[in-house]
Amino acid sequence: MKRTNTVAMDPLIEGYLSYLDKVGRKTPRTIIDVRCTLRRATTHFERTRPGVALWHLALEDYLHWLEAERQCGCTESSLAKYLSHVRGLLEYAWRSGRAERNVLDGFSLQHSLRRSEPQSLNLEQAERLVRATTTPGPTARRDRLIILLLYGCGLRTSELCALDVAHVNRERQELLILKAKGDRPRAIPIPEALYTELLAYLLERGKRGSLFRTSIHKRRLRTHDVCEIVTTAPDYRPASRRARSDIVSRLT
Repeated sequence: MKRTNTVAMDPLIEGYLSYLDKVGRKTPRTIIDVRCTLRRATTHFERTRPGVALWHLALEDYLHWLEAERQCGCTESSLAKYLSHVRGLLEYAWRSGRAERNVLDGFSLQHSLRRSEPQSLNLEQAERLVRATTTPGPTARRDRLIILLLYGCGLRTSELCALDVAHVNRERQELLILKAKGDRPRAIPIPEALYTELLAYLLERGKRGSLFRTSIHKRRLRTHDVCEIVTTAPDYRPASRRARSDIVSRLT
């Protein structure tokens, strides 16, 4: 597993990272991401502009850096992320009186990014997928509920796999997701019709442990297990591997 380089950088940078943690309330993952970006920028400018702090560089310096990253194969979305991270540091340095101005203020690469609507199943496709799980079998109710939760509650596959029986709040009729996007918890209301299905499933499932388990070894379902359930539903089995991948991406 790749380890994050946690060697301390300039005190101002460390102060900014602490500010993101204590004041900005950013998640540990976000802070690690920002640290990696700032270390990446620092390493580059130590070669091209030795002895010059990031908050004393000119806009042209950053344009050359972004172009160098682009030439190395960096995507537009990653460049925009790097720019956002460094801009935050420069804003912090300016407000701390360490820089005369934030040279990246107002500068953005977002206009160059092509935005496209995420793929999703339409209502007819979703209904076909749900109907495909009505075939009797030992896992039929589980498989049906999985598809209903993915589509009806907008769950990510990883969020669904991490659910425990205890995460079902019966009083508020909600699902508690402990680690949603950004590692932050969120509560999701359960639609009435779906909640009825969930209660029926819980009568069979029991009161403890993971909400969804494999039928043989009784272990927690993993992401690839859920993908297999979705793509091999009876009467809804896509003809090609590409079509199967498309369905999974639309649900997750």
